[in-house]
This record gives sequence, structure tokens and C-alpha cells, in this order.
Amino acid sequence: MAAKSNKPKSYCYDYPRPALTVDIVLLSGMNHQTDQVEVLLIKRAREPFKGQWAFPGGFVDEDESLEDAAARELAEETGLSGIQLEQIGAFGDPGRDPRGHTVSVVFAAVIGDRRLASAADDASEAAWHSALQPPSLAFDHEKILAVTLVRLRNERRI
Repeated sequence: MAAKSNKPKSYCYDYPRPALTVDIVLLSGMNHQTDQVEVLLIKRAREPFKGQWAFPGGFVDEDESLEDAAARELAEETGLSGIQLEQIGAFGDPGRDPRGHTVSVVFAAVIGDRRLASAADDASEAAWHSALQPPSLAFDHEKILAVTLVRLRNERRI
């Protein structure tokens, strides 16, 4: 993790900038009982979308790399760490987050067997769900899941 700089900022911008978040799509390769790919979701403990399922994720801290933010958010909300995450893409349609214009950089990983996850931080639950028939998802996470599944299928990783 990069150290925070105490150097004063030399550039200021007159236009508003979107917020930056990361989301993590963690898939288990196959549930041996159901032959289905599963996705790890957290139940949001806070608004917006309190009580709804979503991917682990959150805001990127100042002077934090995207990769570090994704690993931190995954660990904070699910207790899982040491997972190699790959950047899938960015999602930034206006209106995707009711708090304001927010761009999310999405990371994904496919793990062999689902791991036990425990909810913490701003997640009230963490649980594995069918990736093909997930519960209703917060934000634009249904779109993100669909894009991620297509990409990973095309790469023959699921």
C-alpha cells in the first residue's frame, strides 16, 4: 500500500469528479452438489440498498491502488484474503449509485472450492448463491455479473 503524501496538492479542478469504488465478483468453480457456478454476495448493512445482496466492495481510499482497495474490501466484508484478483472492467453509468456519479472498477476471481466467508464491516451477511440465478442485486450488479460471466466463459474459466 502506498504511503500517503503530505505534499500539498498543486492542481485543482473546476469540474466535479465521480467517486471511485471497487467491486469483487468471487466465483466458485463448481458446486459439486448442484453443478452450478456460485457467486459470493454480501447483504448490505447500510443504505443505499440496505438489506439487499451485492458484491463485496467499496470506496477506494486516497493514495490507494485499485488492487489494494479490492483486496482490502474483500477482506473487510468477507474475511477472505490471499485471492488473486483480476480486473474485469469499469462500470460508470450515471445513476448506478444513488449517492452520486460513481465509477466502479470490477475485479473477479474463480476459486476451486467455495470458502467460508464471514460478514463484517458494512456487510450483515455473506453467502454463496447461484451465479446463474442470483437473488435481486443492488446497484447495477446484475449487469456486472452478466458481463463477468460472459468474459470468464469465453476464456473457458467457468
